[in-house]
Amino acid sequence: MHPSPAIGASSNEVQRFVALRGRKNVTPAGWLGMSLPTVAIVGFPNVGKSTLVNRLAGGREAVTHAESGVTRDRKRVRCEWNGVAFELLDTGGIDLEDESELARDIQQQARLGIAEADVVMLVVDARAGVRAGDVELAKTLRGAEVPVIVVANKVDRPEDEHLTAELNQLGLGEPLPVSASHGLGSGDLLDRAVELLGEHAQPTEDSGAVRIAVIGRPNAGKSSLVNAFLGSERVIVSALAGTTRDSIDTAVEVDGRPVVLVDTAGLRRRSKVAGSVDYYAQLRSEHAVERADVALVVCDAGDGITAEDLRVAEMAMKAGCATLLALNKWDETRTDIDDARARVRQKLRLRPDVVTCSATRGRNVANLLPKALELADRAAERIPTPELNRFVADVTAKTPPPSRRGRRLRLYYAAQVGERPPRIAIQVNDRKLINREWAYHLENRLRETYGLEGVPLVIDFVPHSGTRRGR
Repeated sequence: MHPSPAIGASSNEVQRFVALRGRKNVTPAGWLGMSLPTVAIVGFPNVGKSTLVNRLAGGREAVTHAESGVTRDRKRVRCEWNGVAFELLDTGGIDLEDESELARDIQQQARLGIAEADVVMLVVDARAGVRAGDVELAKTLRGAEVPVIVVANKVDRPEDEHLTAELNQLGLGEPLPVSASHGLGSGDLLDRAVELLGEHAQPTEDSGAVRIAVIGRPNAGKSSLVNAFLGSERVIVSALAGTTRDSIDTAVEVDGRPVVLVDTAGLRRRSKVAGSVDYYAQLRSEHAVERADVALVVCDAGDGITAEDLRVAEMAMKAGCATLLALNKWDETRTDIDDARARVRQKLRLRPDVVTCSATRGRNVANLLPKALELADRAAERIPTPELNRFVADVTAKTPPPSRRGRRLRLYYAAQVGERPPRIAIQVNDRKLINREWAYHLENRLRETYGLEGVPLVIDFVPHSGTRRGR
């Protein structure tokens, strides 16, 4: 096993570390000029790092909770200030005295975050004063080549700014008083970050990357699969269900195309997580699906395709995601793949494909992302209007539309009016003549003819008078 880079390691060292374990068709995009400059936010547990990320980014991207240790992986959040774009890198709390396995994993993720950063913000609880953990972390950062800003958080009133004086002993320069919860001093902090980014602070245009959300039930192997894609321990993997609590974006290139991989927290029924920190992680996962182009639903092959897996896939489809199901841990079982595919085709209207893989053994992992990109491409394609009308005429000739009381449904004209997902408008003489069975028949023929299995498809039957109403 190759050693991991230490705290303060240069970006080149991290690049070599990942390159040793990377895969041929997946390349970390940050080393191809695609990523924005990075500001890493580090500190002791429960000092308000994620709250600060949300404040600076102007959103609710990071999970926050009174419980310490909520953030575990590295999470990137885009931020813009005075025309300059960069990424905030939220990290888990670093407690160097905690020797538990999960704490060591969190520390490792934070170390990698520091190694990737162009600027580091060391967040300290000004009301608690300097603690031993702050001193140890500051000592490590003083040896790094990256510039560091000491953020004196929880200074909620101007008259409390005197609390920052004690933080000068950290030896990292003048601390900036900030209230992440109220916004006090956040503008000055952003000014300072942009100043230290220097030549790195260049506006970057949207890369047009395809977003692939890796979703599924808890402990199905989502994080292991993301790490297998990247060839590195990008996200924390643990036998403990629910280790991932945030949606972690990672920019990569797959066969020369920009892709954003999103590792998400395990999805449960909301009623089962209500009132807990996992509820907010659940909301982040659902939001990640809404922003994705493709959802890769990871299932445990040992359990087969369960009702919960189908519910997760249905949620992704309703969000407009092209969907692919992956039976992970295939090396540990021999589930009947034909039976699983038949169950999915019977239960899910989009008829997504089911593939097998093993994140730990690497089986079929290299084929999953190209297959997901193919789905994204199909969702973005347009069917030429003449070809679409020929298709509709062929379907109606082979299977005549329904009739009622002597009146038969007539389809006059069809055209694609949208993509991602594809949307088809068909002019008809009377929408009341349409029944569900024939509408599904037409939809299924469209999927078979144009390879749209797993791709959301919307068909609007529009009255010939010109008044448009959806089916």
